[in-house]
Amino acid sequence: MEEADRQEKVRPGINPQVIFEHFDDQERRIIDRFAKDWYVTNGGGELWLSQTSNYRYMLIKPTDIFQEMFNIDREMILLFSPYESFEPRTLDAIAKATARHQSLRIERICSILVSKDPDVPSKLKELLKNDQEAQIIIPFTYEELSSSESDPYFFRNRFIEHFYARDLFASESPLKKDLYFFGRTDLVHSLINRHRSNQVSGLFGLRKTGKTSVIFGIQRGLRKVDGASVFIDCQTPAFHRLKWNQALHYVLMAVRKQNDLNERLGQLEDYTETKAAVLFENHLRRMSEQLGSKTIMLIFDEIENITPTVSPTKHWREGEDFVLFWQTVRSLFQSSSGLFSYLLVGTNPLCVELPTVGTADNPLFAQVPLEYIPGFDVPQTREMVRRLGRIMGLKFDEVIYGKLTEDCGGHPYLIRHICSVIHRISSSERPVRVDKTLYARAVDIFLRDYTQFLEMILSVLQEYFNDEFEMLKMLSREDHKTFQEFAEISPLYTNHLLGYGVLQEVDKRFDFRIEVVRCHLKAREKYKKLHMSTEEKWAEISERRNDMEQRLRKLCRMQLLAQLGEVNARNSMLSILGNPRDVRCSGYLYRDLFDGNKSGILFSDLPKLIRKHWDCFSNVLGHDKAKVERDLQIINELRVDAHAKDITDEEMAVFRFAAGRIEEALGSFFS
Repeated sequence: MEEADRQEKVRPGINPQVIFEHFDDQERRIIDRFAKDWYVTNGGGELWLSQTSNYRYMLIKPTDIFQEMFNIDREMILLFSPYESFEPRTLDAIAKATARHQSLRIERICSILVSKDPDVPSKLKELLKNDQEAQIIIPFTYEELSSSESDPYFFRNRFIEHFYARDLFASESPLKKDLYFFGRTDLVHSLINRHRSNQVSGLFGLRKTGKTSVIFGIQRGLRKVDGASVFIDCQTPAFHRLKWNQALHYVLMAVRKQNDLNERLGQLEDYTETKAAVLFENHLRRMSEQLGSKTIMLIFDEIENITPTVSPTKHWREGEDFVLFWQTVRSLFQSSSGLFSYLLVGTNPLCVELPTVGTADNPLFAQVPLEYIPGFDVPQTREMVRRLGRIMGLKFDEVIYGKLTEDCGGHPYLIRHICSVIHRISSSERPVRVDKTLYARAVDIFLRDYTQFLEMILSVLQEYFNDEFEMLKMLSREDHKTFQEFAEISPLYTNHLLGYGVLQEVDKRFDFRIEVVRCHLKAREKYKKLHMSTEEKWAEISERRNDMEQRLRKLCRMQLLAQLGEVNARNSMLSILGNPRDVRCSGYLYRDLFDGNKSGILFSDLPKLIRKHWDCFSNVLGHDKAKVERDLQIINELRVDAHAKDITDEEMAVFRFAAGRIEEALGSFFS
């Protein structure tokens, strides 16, 4: 709830109209204990999960201190479990109690459990530890609530223990529940409305943009209006390795299983190329009738797995299976209004972009509206981050929501993971204010340590649209001239970059929409820029050489010590330094011999050391000794000192090639 909802003070106590007759004496005393810190609003009632499982619950409202500390404004379920042993079905009782009340009235992210099992905290933790979508449930025991009155911080500390310890932002799997589902409600309703209007849809986007979570949201939404749907995962080999006619049988099997129907579909071998289309129509009609003549929504996820040119299975990638499958589905859709609709979901929209497949027309071309999953806007980012953050004791300054949206381009996965970094680096003393300084530190850490997330997202472009990926790298290198030339040749070079929301176009000029992608690619492409001035070449050589020198010193110090022992390693290093440095450094500690400020060690000393003790370095730098020596010689000779000289493009290319190999070897060793 917003600040306007907080204006009325909530004080501890009990609503005089609450009825308590269904609670026993011990529970009444516990309720009185809660009423010293909370406001008891409703007596709730009894819940029977079976003839032998009986629970009682009530509603309590957080007072001001709890509202401020944990961002909980709504009434909460407080469930009594009067059994000596905690069972997982207790969570079903909480869900059943929640369902009895209007959704906007009850706090759905958190509930309170009071159990007679003294081990309920550990059992609950074990039960929920792998469920990222589980409610936060604050456990208490009957016994402790009878002896905790002397501690005024008892409830507060218990809530801190369970709220602030859990990272609600670190969710990797698609969201199957709507508890933590943010920012996609309008999209879900739009796709459901298209289905109910007997229209087909296509939804595409980069990896981790929440496509599968949207699918689950659609299925939940359809269940609420008594609709029917079926989820077909095209990624499973059980589907994409089937021929087109057998794939129709698979779809029917999914409809039957996911909607608990008893239609006899026959055997897989019955679905021959001549009979499959007729069987598909007949069985789908009968199953629709069993469902009360509902329009069934067929949802094909990871559609690229049956898409020509990109499918991992040859007969979909190169054969005519795609055309025959979709000719069958599309023909039935057009001739049988109200029987079914279909939604195509994936990372690659090629299935609806190709005008022809081989020599045949593509049945989906110009038939399926192509929609890219949109990024969050600032209000949507604020809704998710503020809600989850304050529960975890993170209070974000208002300006941060705009920064998150801009830096992540509204990509919810990236937003959540930057916020997860903020949670990890923040003080354990909560609440914590997240200001621009803390935020900037988190972004730096994310860009340094979590590049795999960005690489995973960009892999769609690299895998399917390599020309556009090369364009993206041009822009990261600030090669705007070449980028613009290609962009003006054809929209094919930028269509997907704009659709996926990686780039934005303003007045025919292109720029990154996802700032962290720009930063990541800029760092990755840092040493690939063309058309450099002499000053820029000097700066790159100096920077890379200095960085390599530091890591080579560290490598030499570690490898010699491990292979020779400190005494022999020290003597060998002194011999490399030579007179007069060996005499001046004879009293130095071993590690100080690799400190340039103390020993005066030079970059040129390191190749000598590596050559002398090649056996210590061959497994790190590579087995071709001559190539490594040549690379180190090039790096050393093409250095930028006070007598800086002009550097040709050819010399720069040779330096980059040599430096790249050494850097790769050092990076692998120190990673």
